[in-house]
Amino acid sequence: MKATWILQDGSAVTHDVAEGTSLMAAAVAKGVTGIVGECGGSLSCATCHVVVDPAWSARAGVAEGFEEDMLDVAEAPREETSRLSCQIKMRAELDGIVVRVPAA
Repeated sequence: MKATWILQDGSAVTHDVAEGTSLMAAAVAKGVTGIVGECGGSLSCATCHVVVDPAWSARAGVAEGFEEDMLDVAEAPREETSRLSCQIKMRAELDGIVVRVPAA
């Protein structure tokens, strides 16, 4: 399955992401610029903030609970389809997902 990250400079990188792997883990493993994943996916840093392309937002779901709170303290301003990529796990219906790494 594939995921595409639109980087802060407007360029795009696409990588294979195994089912069940978070977009944050895949981005860190592949060296996607702007995704740090400092806390390793434990919802305590917001350094994996992405903005889900509106065409994918319904399938990716919305931030809830503590993820919602963490987005309020992310370095980049929160947007309507902001998510923490550690909370988006790859599954078949997300094959081809596009997310943008917001400018900090």
